[in-house]
Amino acid sequence: MAIENVVKESTFPTGYNHADYEYRRRFLRFLLKYIGFTLLAKLDSVEGIENVPASGPALLMINHIALIDPIVILHLVPRNIVPLAKREVYDYPVVGIIPKIWGVIPVRREEIDRRAVQGVMEVLRAGQIVLVAPEGTRSPQLQEGKVGIAYLASRGQAAVIPVAIDGTIGFPALRFTAAWRSPGVRVRFGRPFQYRPEYRRASRDQLRQMTDEAMYVLAGLLPEHRRGVYADLSKASQETIEWV
Repeated sequence: MAIENVVKESTFPTGYNHADYEYRRRFLRFLLKYIGFTLLAKLDSVEGIENVPASGPALLMINHIALIDPIVILHLVPRNIVPLAKREVYDYPVVGIIPKIWGVIPVRREEIDRRAVQGVMEVLRAGQIVLVAPEGTRSPQLQEGKVGIAYLASRGQAAVIPVAIDGTIGFPALRFTAAWRSPGVRVRFGRPFQYRPEYRRASRDQLRQMTDEAMYVLAGLLPEHRRGVYADLSKASQETIEWV
């Protein structure tokens, strides 16, 4: 999300009611479990799911290599989470109805989308989890993270849970196709962290540092060939974050 220039705190109304979406999300998760991950995607391994807190606001920060990455996380996390997604997903034929039913927060990319920021803050104020792909687009290797992840986590006083995803390329695919002969999808949930209180009003330069520190945490969970611009872990620092 391009919010590098958003440095002034806004007043966010508390209009989000998580309970309004519970039943529809449970139904979609039922379909994911018994259709999506039985017929269309192969799940190989999941590590660290216990790092997802049972309650409280948080941001799930994922790398994004394939279309189904967010769907994998929606399926795995025991809580009903709220994803951020590009506005265009609402316009996809047939499947575009799914983000509408789920209550996905649409984002207008390459601009300061204040409505999306407000939507995230409402969800966090309700004590819930938001799913964010900080690169802003799909890529086989990590690209530079957008500073939105640091802005949202620090202003929303939310924990950040890094989630590394691999093996999703080629899915969804029908059983008995080539993709199903691969090892399958592998997911690692890392240890949660939060930004130190003194960074709740971070400057633009500080937001850049905060974002890069978070991205290096994520890179450390990924296989080396997925780390991209964050491949050199010796450059990682943790000046702005603390573990929770």
